[in-house]
Amino acid sequence: MFERFTKDARAVVEGAYAYAEEGGSESVDAEHLLLALLDREGSRGSFALSALGLAQPHEREAVRRALREARRRAGLTRAEADALAGLGIDVSEIVARVEEVHGVGAMSGDRRGARSRGRVRRRPGFGRGAKGVLERALRVALARRDRCVGDEHLLLALTVLPGVAGEVLADSGVTFAGVTRVCPPVRTDPSGGSAGSPARPPDSVG
Repeated sequence: MFERFTKDARAVVEGAYAYAEEGGSESVDAEHLLLALLDREGSRGSFALSALGLAQPHEREAVRRALREARRRAGLTRAEADALAGLGIDVSEIVARVEEVHGVGAMSGDRRGARSRGRVRRRPGFGRGAKGVLERALRVALARRDRCVGDEHLLLALTVLPGVAGEVLADSGVTFAGVTRVCPPVRTDPSGGSAGSPARPPDSVG
């Protein structure tokens, strides 16, 4: 799959790994991919985010903050938390009680202290959510008949898959239709190059 990824898309994957390792996560999640996307500059994905209202640092920081809050409540979306509230379960209260005993972020699933306690932490693998994003990004690229999988395809995939990342993006005004509008498909020209894409394709394309 990765031989079809542009350098920008590969940089997002590498950045997601870095976020997962820094946070002590046991797996790379969809939220880590979104965090890495927010760091990009000069790519099609970054352009789409800026064009749809996330151009300024404080605007992207608001997205990061929303992702951190969701992770603190064990990765529940706001819709899921609201549904539990309807059943009389106050997620915020549960989080507060757990963190009072075990510390902030106790429900996030992160293991920052594992290495300091003598455990050798292995490199995190891809979780189900991140795998779903990568697979959907490839399908989106094929459906659009784009030559490669760029970071804009990762963004498109994040907007349509259920979960925290998609919810946060939707709350910020970043939708599949919006990204498609500002990042139209990149067609292959007769000479074998691509038209209208600032992102460079990988050296080998399957």
